[in-house]
Amino acid sequence: MTSPIRTVVVDDHAIFRSGLKADLDARIEVVGEAATVEGAIEAIHALAPDVVLLDVHLPGGRGGGGAEVVAGCAALLGRTRFLALSVSDSAEDVVTVIRAGARGYVTKAISGAEISDAVARVAGGDAAFSPRLAGFVLDAFGTAAVASVDDELDKLSARELEVMRLIARGYSYKEVAKELFISIKTVETHVSAVLRKLQLSSRHELTRWAVDRRIL
Repeated sequence: MTSPIRTVVVDDHAIFRSGLKADLDARIEVVGEAATVEGAIEAIHALAPDVVLLDVHLPGGRGGGGAEVVAGCAALLGRTRFLALSVSDSAEDVVTVIRAGARGYVTKAISGAEISDAVARVAGGDAAFSPRLAGFVLDAFGTAAVASVDDELDKLSARELEVMRLIARGYSYKEVAKELFISIKTVETHVSAVLRKLQLSSRHELTRWAVDRRIL
């Protein structure tokens, strides 16, 4: 049986923390909570969780919020992964916390099941984003990164590149089809071609591939 994902929840609203804990599924074990920057850094160092669910706007510290928490736990980043969870969907908030070292960013509008899935993906080494938010990261980091992986990206057609970026950002096949005005079957065909050309076996590997090359 797979061990539960040890998780610390960081949010300055106790009612939200309680509701979130109730909504998370059995894969997630909440081992600690914090409400401030200082409290979060202390709890994370003491507990060394697998994942930290982290609001980006927190009281305390030097005013840096969630990004300051991630920076304060830099020594743990190889073992503990951070997933931002916020009401904010601003580009600045997303890019700031990802630049600090978080592996994903989802909004509080998603369901408990979706948050649980995102925690599991981040714990497994993948990125996790609410679909529209990953574009902010791509815009911020993509230009320089694409230049370093031109040889690999040159294997893909223009349409395959579009599909690859959307899938790596967390879009479903249905969402990709709607975004690009193509059929779901066509999306599946393009994804199969992308995975074959990049020698990958799953969309999760594709996300990791994009994150490692900083094009997500």
